[in-house]
Amino acid sequence: MMNVRRAAPAALCGALLLAGCSSNFGSDSSSKQDSGGKQHLTVMIGSSGDAETDAVKAAAAAWAKQTGNTVTVTPAQNLDQQLGQALAGGKPPDVFYVGSSTFANYAKGNSLYAYGDQLSYQDDFSDSLRKSFSYDGKFVCAPKDTSTLALAVNTDLWKKAGLTAADYPTTWPQLETVAKKLTTSGRTGLVVDASYNELGVFMKQAGGWITDPGQTAVTADSAANVQALTYVKKLLKEGVLKFPKQVDTGWGGEALGTQKAAMTIEGNWLTGAMSADYPKVGYKVLPLPEGPAGKGTLSFSTCWGIANKSAHHAAAVSLVKAFTSVPQELSFAGAYGVLPSRTSALASYSAKYPANKAFADGASYGQGPVTVPGFSKVLTQFDTDLSGLATADPKTILASLQKNGTAALKSGG
Repeated sequence: MMNVRRAAPAALCGALLLAGCSSNFGSDSSSKQDSGGKQHLTVMIGSSGDAETDAVKAAAAAWAKQTGNTVTVTPAQNLDQQLGQALAGGKPPDVFYVGSSTFANYAKGNSLYAYGDQLSYQDDFSDSLRKSFSYDGKFVCAPKDTSTLALAVNTDLWKKAGLTAADYPTTWPQLETVAKKLTTSGRTGLVVDASYNELGVFMKQAGGWITDPGQTAVTADSAANVQALTYVKKLLKEGVLKFPKQVDTGWGGEALGTQKAAMTIEGNWLTGAMSADYPKVGYKVLPLPEGPAGKGTLSFSTCWGIANKSAHHAAAVSLVKAFTSVPQELSFAGAYGVLPSRTSALASYSAKYPANKAFADGASYGQGPVTVPGFSKVLTQFDTDLSGLATADPKTILASLQKNGTAALKSGG
């Protein structure tokens, strides 16, 4: 399962990054650039499995054959740890995965080569994706793919509850209604992770979020966010929404697959997991119901980072351009279930995989994660507080997030 929500926390700026918190972000800190002859590039990835590893190796081999260069692709056992150690040791891979949750720390540490302006198609990435990988006003690295959240329903359980396609929920009240009808003594209508990476969709649908669009101020304790968490708490109190551990499962996909949940909110990584682990369970992916402020979903991504200390910047950018070509992104999507990061590829993706259209459509309006240096501890505490939402005061939870987030923002990580 390619689950972005379970990525390891980023190392704090300066803890693993040799460059520390340099103020000359994006400058070339390598002593010499190799611009002639055949070059050998190293690529480190955090792979979801053999399908992803094989796909990246094949794409790298095709580029190598075309350019005369060579590439070694290495799947990391623990990407954050291994990459952090490599950066600290001064010998990082030339190209590597950088998750949106770790990006700001690496950028602040001056470890990333900012090449975004060299991409003629940079506007083919959504605003949300570009913002997720921008720092100090620079678009740093190209998103390699994206994932969004949608509502997945067990079609057999749906029919057994006397529901039809006309009952697919499009609003919060309708979601509550069907969740009640689907809940039985041994089954919960809706199972969702106790994390801002999933419950945060309700905040967006209510018109709120954790920060302002520019991530310059924390907006956690807004009336919209209170309304969102109050709605979730209501469903929890009614017993029609539970967290995975409450139904003895590890995540929403497992709850759906084992039929302990009739519905779940998950990302498009769900499709691969269901095919592999629960191939006989029928389900349908729907757009998330709209809230008081309209539609909303969250988006997650990883970029192709290039090391500032690499001696192969030009070749590395050429490789990334090959990885992010429309045909190659569609090939990656088919191989291991991600959505293309380029907008121009999404229409082709939706036509080829109509069952995943709700995921693809969400890419145009999905909210990216908070990418403020040093904010990961704040979000970890927020997740802990959310796990106790059923008996807690939403205003108190959000006030704590406001306080902790503001402090982190002021300290600069």
